[in-house]
Amino acid sequence: MSASPADATPASPLPAPAASDREAEWLAKTYQPAATNLTVRAVIVGMLIGAAMCLSNLYVFFKTGWSMGVTLTACILAFGSFQLLQALRIVKKPLGVLENNALTTVASGAGYMTGGGNMAAFGALLMVTTFRPEPLPMIAWFALIAALGVFAAIPIKRQLINQEGLAFPTGTATAATIKSIHDAAAGGGASKATWLAGSAVFAAIITLLRDAWHVIPATFGVPVMLAGRALADWTLSFKAEVVLIGGGALMSFKTGWSLLLGGVLTYAVLAPALVAKGIVTTVSYKAIVAWTLWPGAAILVASGITSFAIDYKSVARSFTGLARVLGRGNGKSAENGISAVECPEWWFPIGFVVLTPGVVALMVWLFQIPLWAGLIAVPLAVVMGFVAARVTGETDVTPTKALGPVTQMLFGVITPGNLSGNIMSANVTGGIGLHAADLLTTLKTGWLLGAKPRHQLYAQLFGVVAGAIVVVPAFNLILPDPTVLGGEAWPAPSCVVWAGVSKAFAGGIGALHETSRVAIVVGLALGVALALLEKFAPRRVRPLLPSPSGLGIAMVVPGSNCIAMFLGAAVAEWMRRKFPVLAEKTVVPVASGFIAGESLMGILIAMLIVTGVLAK
Repeated sequence: MSASPADATPASPLPAPAASDREAEWLAKTYQPAATNLTVRAVIVGMLIGAAMCLSNLYVFFKTGWSMGVTLTACILAFGSFQLLQALRIVKKPLGVLENNALTTVASGAGYMTGGGNMAAFGALLMVTTFRPEPLPMIAWFALIAALGVFAAIPIKRQLINQEGLAFPTGTATAATIKSIHDAAAGGGASKATWLAGSAVFAAIITLLRDAWHVIPATFGVPVMLAGRALADWTLSFKAEVVLIGGGALMSFKTGWSLLLGGVLTYAVLAPALVAKGIVTTVSYKAIVAWTLWPGAAILVASGITSFAIDYKSVARSFTGLARVLGRGNGKSAENGISAVECPEWWFPIGFVVLTPGVVALMVWLFQIPLWAGLIAVPLAVVMGFVAARVTGETDVTPTKALGPVTQMLFGVITPGNLSGNIMSANVTGGIGLHAADLLTTLKTGWLLGAKPRHQLYAQLFGVVAGAIVVVPAFNLILPDPTVLGGEAWPAPSCVVWAGVSKAFAGGIGALHETSRVAIVVGLALGVALALLEKFAPRRVRPLLPSPSGLGIAMVVPGSNCIAMFLGAAVAEWMRRKFPVLAEKTVVPVASGFIAGESLMGILIAMLIVTGVLAK
């Protein structure tokens, strides 16, 4: 899909048009005021799809440490659902392009409730304390943080999207996907929905055979010995979990092979050496990861903060852009009519004033965070949200791996020893940053398609409420015993990292084994070095450098997960190189179907086991 005028790079050295001219051109050529945007059926179906994807992401998150993208899958799933409903004559009017965009915005708000540190913080809280908050206060907690993120996007939307035209790659790709499936309803669009549905059914059947009927084994070992033990004992085996293959297919190939490299180095090289020296006393995933957690977390934190610091211009622009927003008059807006379309900027301070007392009250009540510290945390998190939104717009990566630990470090200093406060204050930063960036990503889609921004803000609020209502009881049903977190069945690598960082900042690292402290230093140095090389190494060298995220995550998930995700990334990369047209139609739908099918069936089986309907 061609870029909008605000996104196009001029071929001549003529100066770019003024911001007001770009907005006026968008109003004249792209905006569709008469088209249907947010409807009741879009809200209802968007909530249902978002709730399903929230459950799916919950499962995937505790398996892999990642929350998978929502918007691309949601728009294809919405299209396919309405095609089916029309065929069954349940609905008469087809789903429109902008209605699909609004529906996808609802689904995105709900589906990403697992991200931004929400489940990482919730899981880490249960790992380091015995405190499990009641469901209703936690639903309110997640909903209020997410809603603050939604309102935080308002004052910077025009600056980042209308005027600067930041890429927001996922938002741009979603706009292209929505347009293509609706333009080719009898061809490409229908085939994508069919591929997604078929792969979801396949994954659900595999999961049923594996987890409920036990016809398929969970893992397939290789008859090879390492240090006197089978490779499977070192977690190096093949898993019958297509969700991991699907997750790998949605990653870059660089991240995939970095995971494999990290997994081999961790479990085939480092772990046997640690056991031989008596530092790790048993050959098990939990015993090994109790040590490898520290260098893995150090790589993730150091690379995230270094990448964030390197992009100081983006950080500076987020503040100068905000200053321009706060100092801008409304004259130009009135001249080109954009003020009648955009969300009024006064909505942000009203939202901040209304929502902040609730967030601070819950911080004090639930997590014993001092009132003064809570009053610092929320405005700090909003500022971090502005920064996270710009970084997402320029790179498509929301920097929660950097912003979360920075907040943990800060609150480790100002509220020493408060583990729950340390974790949940970082949750505020991550949640606000993620949902501000998520709304701006969907607003980018809407900008390219000519949608109404106010309708998308309403849609996002519907979504975050639905996601909060779903994610807390689902978590409690699936994981009633928090001791399973960090085990081979539920590795929960992000929870492990957050819990480890919290302990280190709250109690100091002096109590760790000397080798763990050395490993932290090595991990920090490696994370910094890889981030610097990724930025400054010659372009031909960069593809050969391992991803610090891949290496860091590999040290806190089983080796079998690394192998499966690498296989998914490798097959997807092979498809893109050999059969690009077929890959465009199949890779994302099939990978998304694998994830949705297994995760939803896996959650259903887990719930049936918890309620006693099925035996383990």
